[in-house]
Amino acid sequence: MMFADLIDQEDLLGQLKALGLQVPVGSTAEQACEFAVMGLDDARAFELRKMVKDMYTSGASIQPAVRQAIDKQLLPALAHYQQTHSA
Repeated sequence: MMFADLIDQEDLLGQLKALGLQVPVGSTAEQACEFAVMGLDDARAFELRKMVKDMYTSGASIQPAVRQAIDKQLLPALAHYQQTHSA
C-alpha cells in the first residue's frame, strides 16, 4: 500500500490492474512485470511507458524489489518492442 510516498509491490500490481491487466493474486513484482509485457501491442506499450514515467517522476520512493522488476523486466521489454515495431 502506498504510505508516505512509497511505491511498493501492491501499488505496482494495483496500477497494472488499473490498466486492465489480469495480474494473478500473489504475484511478485517481477512476475507481474513479466506478465505485463506478454502480448505487447502499441496501446499496452504506451500505457506501460506512461505508468513507469509517472512512477519515476512522482517523487515517491520506489521499493527496491519494484524498481528492480521494472528495470530488469518491463523497461527492456518496452525498449525491445519499440525497436522492433517502429515505422
